[in-house]
Amino acid sequence: MKRAGHEVAIATGRGPFMFEWLRDELGIDSFVSYNGQYVVRGGEVVATNPIKRELLDRLTEEAARNGHPIVYMSSETMKSNTDGHERIEKSITELKVKLPEHDPEFYIGQEIYQCLLFCTYGEEGIYKDAFRGELDFIRWHQFSTDVLPLGGSKAAGIEAFIRHAGVRREDVYAFGDALNDIEMLQYVGNGIAMGNAIDSVKAAAKYVTRDVDDDGIRYGLRMVGLL
Repeated sequence: MKRAGHEVAIATGRGPFMFEWLRDELGIDSFVSYNGQYVVRGGEVVATNPIKRELLDRLTEEAARNGHPIVYMSSETMKSNTDGHERIEKSITELKVKLPEHDPEFYIGQEIYQCLLFCTYGEEGIYKDAFRGELDFIRWHQFSTDVLPLGGSKAAGIEAFIRHAGVRREDVYAFGDALNDIEMLQYVGNGIAMGNAIDSVKAAAKYVTRDVDDDGIRYGLRMVGLL
């Protein structure tokens, strides 16, 4: 892709420290992380959207009342306000990253771009009501929900990225397979859903490629003429 003159970036819900090894392996120094809240182009931070401290205070208090743990995520690392909780261990282990250390005051004095709220299906409704018009809650696991600044999305992060790059969104291509990819696939000029994506994600895309396990990225790049 780079030899062909294209600019390559990673768009993900993960924090920068979670996929540093992959950037090093692929030689990619541009990314939209935390579902659009921390954007880097060519190694330079070009856009950030941290959660307001007052909202973090209130979220922490509300979660404590409901017995739900939180993981706070900065650009460098993540820390938990609860030590050794089963829901944290189950969901974070599935991401194949190191479990967060225990530090309930980590969010104080740090810029936090995303939180993980550990509650089961339906329980996030408490928080959606309490923080309506202030925070977004997007479930990614049966035990965990992403907490983002209101309106935060991969689409918003890509918008900041291409504004900095000076390119048109009609010339942007993006691959996705999850619910947090829908806005991104709708925003870019050429959204490509993986074959293993659920129907609502495929409906948001302009193209559908093969499954991720069937060389779907390479097939999709050839399908749209980028390779």
